Amino acid sequence: MLGRNANSIFWMFRYLERAENTARLLEAGFRMAMTRDEFTSQEEWRSVIQTAGMRRAYEAEHGTYTGIQAWNFVLRDRKNPQSVLSMVENVRTNARAVRNMISRELWETINESWMEVRDLLSAPVQQTQLGDVINAIRREATLVRGAMEGSMLRTDVFNFARIGGFIERADNTARILDVKYYLLLPTLSHVGGSLDNIQWDSVLRSVGGDRAYRWLNHVGVEAKSLADFLILDRRFPRSLAFAYGKIRSNMASLAEAYGEETDAHILLRDIDTRLSDLSVGEIIDEGLHQFILGFLSDNQRLADAIARDYRFIE
Repeated sequence: MLGRNANSIFWMFRYLERAENTARLLEAGFRMAMTRDEFTSQEEWRSVIQTAGMRRAYEAEHGTYTGIQAWNFVLRDRKNPQSVLSMVENVRTNARAVRNMISRELWETINESWMEVRDLLSAPVQQTQLGDVINAIRREATLVRGAMEGSMLRTDVFNFARIGGFIERADNTARILDVKYYLLLPTLSHVGGSLDNIQWDSVLRSVGGDRAYRWLNHVGVEAKSLADFLILDRRFPRSLAFAYGKIRSNMASLAEAYGEETDAHILLRDIDTRLSDLSVGEIIDEGLHQFILGFLSDNQRLADAIARDYRFIE
């Protein structure tokens, strides 16, 4: 496959996953902000914007962090190249570039999803609309993934799509976990309190894991068991360990297709082995925030190595 085609497929599904998970991050911030007063909720919206990597662009446009400003900037602001609307447009642009390499069903689903999100975000989103808009973005992303899973041949096209999506999912799950643990909890005095528990529950809901967590854990929502669930539990499809298991499987398929492994395969095995060997106690002892920073760095190194080894273009 030409590097530019692999690049378009890889980024098509990175942008899709990023759009959905940015919406999920907004949902976590919104749920948490609803538990706070107006002043402290602005600090939480600041944390959401910072975690999404949009703080500099946001502060160039706005001087305060009110909710309606924050979520509209993240969702639809044309001056924000990382908005959900921009990312969904990028999904469509990349799909169009490789239209002859993807199924008609996948292309039609991407195109219809883009039109749906475009129409939803054609005007500023009010607080009463936010939940419905977030749910629609999540639903459209699910439809696109379903079209890919149900209609695409299991070739290098499929593998690059899945690798891009799971690299992005791991990145975003780590960031959603971090926005709660490191940025939103106001003081150590709240740890274990009612505010702490409400915020953890919001994190679980934002990754669609509240019911699964309770099926697997008979304790209440607490930092240690939730970190274990979102980082190490390979049964949960949004955990870091699950994502890396899937990346490893699809990278192995690429090695088989091309007849060789690359440096990215070696780096991937190293990261995945470390995840497998870790216990949640070791993560807590290291510091959850410090662990997440290290993981995000490793995840980016892997993405860069894949782009280099398979000659992606910028």
